[in-house]
Amino acid sequence: MKTFCRCPRWLKITAFLVLILGALLAYIGWDRFLRDHGATQFDNPDERFKYGSIGAENDAGIPYWIFYVLPRVFPDKLPKPGIGYASFGVAWEQGQELPVGFSKRRIGFDRVANTCAACHVASYRSQPEETPTLVVTGPNHTLDLEAFFRFLVDCARDPRFNADTLMAEINLAADLDFIDRMAYRYLIIPITKKRLTERESQFQWIYRHDFPEWGRGRDDAMNLTKYFMIRWPMDDSFGPTDMPSIWNLQKYQPEQGHRMNFAGDSHDPYSVVIDSALGLMGAEPKNKRDFLGQIDWLVDYLKTKPAPKYPFPIDAGRAARGKPVFDAHCAACHASARTGTIVPLSEIGTDRGRIDTWGKQAAIEANQVVSDMGIERRGLVEAPLTGYVAQFLDGIWLRAPYLHNGSVPTLADLLMPPAQRPPLFWRGYDVFDPVHVGFVVKGAAAERAGTPYDTRLRGNGNQGHDFGTTLPASDKDALLEYLKTL
Repeated sequence: MKTFCRCPRWLKITAFLVLILGALLAYIGWDRFLRDHGATQFDNPDERFKYGSIGAENDAGIPYWIFYVLPRVFPDKLPKPGIGYASFGVAWEQGQELPVGFSKRRIGFDRVANTCAACHVASYRSQPEETPTLVVTGPNHTLDLEAFFRFLVDCARDPRFNADTLMAEINLAADLDFIDRMAYRYLIIPITKKRLTERESQFQWIYRHDFPEWGRGRDDAMNLTKYFMIRWPMDDSFGPTDMPSIWNLQKYQPEQGHRMNFAGDSHDPYSVVIDSALGLMGAEPKNKRDFLGQIDWLVDYLKTKPAPKYPFPIDAGRAARGKPVFDAHCAACHASARTGTIVPLSEIGTDRGRIDTWGKQAAIEANQVVSDMGIERRGLVEAPLTGYVAQFLDGIWLRAPYLHNGSVPTLADLLMPPAQRPPLFWRGYDVFDPVHVGFVVKGAAAERAGTPYDTRLRGNGNQGHDFGTTLPASDKDALLEYLKTL
């Protein structure tokens, strides 16, 4: 026997309207908070590298309008007040909405995240009044990454990071609709504050007073991996290194014993790109297929991107005289089967801080984290670190300062005995010095633009690599000219 609902008509209508309203609210919630509108497409591969999303916006992204107003609300927390994000040394091209190395993607609402280009686009000028020339895949020697990390955490800890203060500034710049205003006020701002303050414990080591500043153009990459990927407790290691160039990665051939990263702790370019991207994302990829597709594109792009040619005049005769000097004193490590392989620390003699930040157990655990994500790669080398990789020298002119920790400002200084190398200089000024082959590191302009580097502090030692230091001055001059051609 069938039974029928004898509910009043008004109740049926009410239930239907509630159902419709619930569906509408669910759609609005999905559309305004979760809907991924996809990454911006770029026809130019260099533009894609500089501004294209790698998927970090989902978990590591900062809501666009919060990112926009932070320097306005917290100018006192910038390294150099009055110039916004430019104070961190990011490159900012005319007409672009965001600095190089920042992507924008709408996942419910617009979010901003870092890309590989934040650390891997170099700049140089021949004169202070020139517009900087950007070199994609070069080392960003002007970026103060540690200061940027601190800025985000310090802003979130400040009582001014609240809905009233931020919304007052956002409303001056944006005409948000009612839903977005309510979302920012009651959800987005409080959640962002919570997430940023939660990072404080993982960033504790960058607040230690017994550790020197990283300074411009450096990061403590393996400690970042320890504290963020494998969640180790903070230890006493400290080993910042220069931002590396990542052009022409096809030169690394793992089957020939080549290793990646300064201390040789990774097997191949594919592994390095995956691990770097996961570091930017701060979490497992939401869409593994899209993520690996982006990795494939990046690896192909970086393998074939050539090193930049030296842009200033070269004395051809002097360079020709420098070639046999190079062959006699440099080629055994930098143009031979040994290039790309690890030179023992006992032989190279440089600062050991970077080696001490990482080890076999850390590599095992990091590899397991990535494997648990269902991502296959050769990964990090599960062995103790014993030295530093003998570097390929393509584009060496743009990779100043030199040695793994950036402790020697120019190639001319590198050819001096360690005791005669500058003990204190300024990093981060992008005016090029073609005589000494490096960047200008002293004077009022360098001090205004840069950060001080003291080689007497922990992890900053400029000792070691004393090859070529006893050459006659004429041979050194010829060698410098030849190195410009590489």
